[in-house]
Amino acid sequence: MHDPNELIEAGPEAVRRLARRRYDLDLDAVSGALRDRSASQAEVTRLRTELNRTAKARRSGPPTEAEKEAARALRAEVQQAEGTARTAAGALTELLLGIPNLPLDAVPDGDSEKEAVEVRRGGPVPRPADGARHHAEIGEALGILDSPAAARLSGARFSVSHGAGARLERALGDFFLDLHTREHGYTEQSVPFLVGRDTMTGTGQLPKFEEDLFRTQVGDRELFLIPTAEVPLTNLVAGQLLDARKLPYAFTARTPCFRAEAGAYGRDTRGVLRLHQFEKVELVRICAPEVAQEQLALMVAHAEECLRRLELSFRTVLLPAGDMGFSARMTYDIEVWLPGGGAYREISSVSDCGTFQARRADIRVKRADGRKTPAATLNGSALPIGRTVAALLEQGVRDDGSVVLPDALVPYTGFRRILPGGGTE
Repeated sequence: MHDPNELIEAGPEAVRRLARRRYDLDLDAVSGALRDRSASQAEVTRLRTELNRTAKARRSGPPTEAEKEAARALRAEVQQAEGTARTAAGALTELLLGIPNLPLDAVPDGDSEKEAVEVRRGGPVPRPADGARHHAEIGEALGILDSPAAARLSGARFSVSHGAGARLERALGDFFLDLHTREHGYTEQSVPFLVGRDTMTGTGQLPKFEEDLFRTQVGDRELFLIPTAEVPLTNLVAGQLLDARKLPYAFTARTPCFRAEAGAYGRDTRGVLRLHQFEKVELVRICAPEVAQEQLALMVAHAEECLRRLELSFRTVLLPAGDMGFSARMTYDIEVWLPGGGAYREISSVSDCGTFQARRADIRVKRADGRKTPAATLNGSALPIGRTVAALLEQGVRDDGSVVLPDALVPYTGFRRILPGGGTE
């Protein structure tokens, strides 16, 4: 969430120049709502001061009926003014909660993946797309992916993995967590998969994206299934004042993720690329704002290292302003090569959110000089299990239908090759 005073102080043209690249910001509406809140708060202060003044000025002895009536009338005015102030403050907050983060100047213009700027490529030379097989076909032939079973259990956009496929998924999660905790310095967390409305609001999923969330209601208790571990990991320090000397915090967790995919009807219906439920290892870093860009580069390197160790072809792109997530001010997508589709597809998004989420979740930093300022938050996937399986199948399949796994996974899987029929060796 934005500080409305900072939006206005930056000047209309400066804010509109940034905002119009992804959002039609009505700065006049923000200014008006801020004026209404300030005026209503000032009126409450005036009336309370008047109430206190009259109480002190009253002569000694029991108050007269006229004095009692005047005090009652003034208290009623105070209550009415307090109600008006709450309404004005709520209106301003509601307006601010709907405004996405403002992109940094270095972020390119555009509103689709076509305007993304390629930064680099990594891994082996991409396998040709000509004649390549889709991961769903490969997995079904191996006997490790079972879409019909998933459809019988839960309907569309779910997945079932058998035998070596399930073992591969477990191995990937362990591999990613070991890499991030042993070499990259993250602290592993075990977090709830159900969170409250305030937690979802803190990271920007609510109120704007409620239709994309799975919600539960038991009695009068409302909880949401997390769309990513970013939500509980970032909110681990919500409402806290952090010691600047102990930053950055680096958290990681493997969790299931639940997404309604309300705006993705008809897209990627085959295979495991776009599911309602999937597993992912998430990275979150919390730091002082002045080092956020350094932390972003570090997190991108951590995500890329996963793909390098897995010997997968990938590229890294800088997203344009209109294609970033709601809370991000800069995002790098890492795209893995899927020869079965003949395209690079996103496997990780790593975002610098600046102070946007910290303001919503009230995460502050206590500086050496005693100042208390909002923290910066960053998050990234490293990596989703299902999309990594898809890449391993499409890049690792051989002419005989078997799939060869990278050396880094063998200690985790206990096998190097998955054979047609689900056998291993």
